[in-house]
Amino acid sequence: MSCLEAKKPPLFISEPLTKDTVSQSLSLLNGILKSCYGPAGRLKQLHNGVGGYVCTTSQSSAIFSRLSVSHPVLRVLTASVQNHISRFSDCGLFTAILCCSMIENFKSLNIATWTVIKISKHLLSVCMDYLKSEACGCRVSVDFSSLETLLCLVRSVLRSKPACMLNKPEVEHLTALILKAFLFTVPCHVETNAVLGKCVIVPVKGRRVVDSTVLPGLLIETPEIQWAKPLTVKRSCSNMIKMALFCVSLSGDLFSAEEGTITVHHAISLEKSELNRLLNVGKQLVNDEVGLVVCQKVIHPSLKQYLEENHVMAVDRAGLSLMEPLSRMTGSKPIASVHLLSPSCYGSLKDVRIESFASKRFVHLIPNDAVVCSLILCNRNETAWDELKRACETAEHVLQLTIKEPLALLGGGCTETHLASYIRHKSCSLPTSSFKDLDCSRTQYQLVADGFCRSLESVACSLNHDDGEILTDMVYGHCWFVPSGFLSVSNWSDLVSKCGCGINGNTENLNWRLLQGQFGSPIIQGCPKDPTGKVADFLTLDCFAAKCSGLQVALETANMILDLSYVIEDQN
Repeated sequence: MSCLEAKKPPLFISEPLTKDTVSQSLSLLNGILKSCYGPAGRLKQLHNGVGGYVCTTSQSSAIFSRLSVSHPVLRVLTASVQNHISRFSDCGLFTAILCCSMIENFKSLNIATWTVIKISKHLLSVCMDYLKSEACGCRVSVDFSSLETLLCLVRSVLRSKPACMLNKPEVEHLTALILKAFLFTVPCHVETNAVLGKCVIVPVKGRRVVDSTVLPGLLIETPEIQWAKPLTVKRSCSNMIKMALFCVSLSGDLFSAEEGTITVHHAISLEKSELNRLLNVGKQLVNDEVGLVVCQKVIHPSLKQYLEENHVMAVDRAGLSLMEPLSRMTGSKPIASVHLLSPSCYGSLKDVRIESFASKRFVHLIPNDAVVCSLILCNRNETAWDELKRACETAEHVLQLTIKEPLALLGGGCTETHLASYIRHKSCSLPTSSFKDLDCSRTQYQLVADGFCRSLESVACSLNHDDGEILTDMVYGHCWFVPSGFLSVSNWSDLVSKCGCGINGNTENLNWRLLQGQFGSPIIQGCPKDPTGKVADFLTLDCFAAKCSGLQVALETANMILDLSYVIEDQN
């Protein structure tokens, strides 16, 4: 007889943020994420307690998908960040670090939580209005008729991923390839509801990064293809190659036991009957002048031989991931049954070739309009390749977001410090009526605004991992990094040459001040200026849509966590 255990009552935890375990866990998580941030971020190795695959990374998408947190407060934070990453791919660490910093700074204020939330929401609206205004001094317009800004966006993504182990020539080579691949996916003929194409990444590990290349169309790996054998593919009267795409197996497999029982008459061979049916499909394909057959699964050897004898190229084991781009590129409709073979399902191709890359052989399908392309991505080892694949996917997503909203924000910590300077300026000149609307005092507003600005500045400070000083100027409000080993001096101009994003040089009296400080920075008098110089070719830029979303998600998540009164856990 089994032993019955009495049901335990739920565990009520009041004011969870006042508990030391929660504060320590938040501080630990914040420290881990800050140490990963930026081009000089430290790598993390993530693996489970019983061994298995070890992931070496500094990217938020890999960290949060493998990071196991137990406390409900941390789960709320990580779930919010993961949702942001799933929608934008970029600025995940920015969002998480900013959220943790806001919780720590707001929690330390001796102000009612609801007042803090109301003021911080007002500060967020001031930030968003500024970022979306023409007067914003930390954003740049992206001109798609010129490649410089687009190259800066892609380069900034790649340079921020140290686990990819790329040197400068490799970064430049991949930057050009990723942008070229993206441009392949942009339709030449823009319609009302234009849809971007797709870039398929083909893995080649153990080769140099500079061996990577991009080709229009799709590559399907086919180890059995003989390189020396001449390629003869039947063409239609219009000189195009007609293609049939099957998502059903053509292997001639019989019914499985789960599908029920069948009655077979004496002297009837199911295998032969199934093969005859497949050969009849092959005859119809030949009669319909199909030149290429691609199957997601397996093609029976006899059917494959019959097709090749009739100059129809047969490619099997294409896999599920290629079905959608194949269908889109060729216009073919995946055929799900050999009983329903309609000529309207066929697509067309411009050409088919055999390509050899490293030790692999591919069938190269070349479309009429190249909205689908293949990026052959190389790196020295599996760990670096996995990290590089994630970085390339992020860069492609950033370009897709930018084509919808052609703006970018200055990187290298400059947007954060510029926004902090702007908020400090605006909070000084706020009319008295605004405090009445927010039901707070001027002092309360200033304290929350200072916590908001220090949270932004802490993200910029996270880019520095070498114990050097971090400055901001009193003119543009940009971020400047002093190399480690120099003591505090009065003339910082001798130690810095360019700001974090690279748009400002040290060419005028900028009135420096230290960014890091226990009680925040002094208020800047006057609104930070918009840089008037020419936009440099090698700017560090961030995705506008991703960073704006990250700013909103960070504050909303921090406010939600600050507002938690109880955590109720079921212990059964």
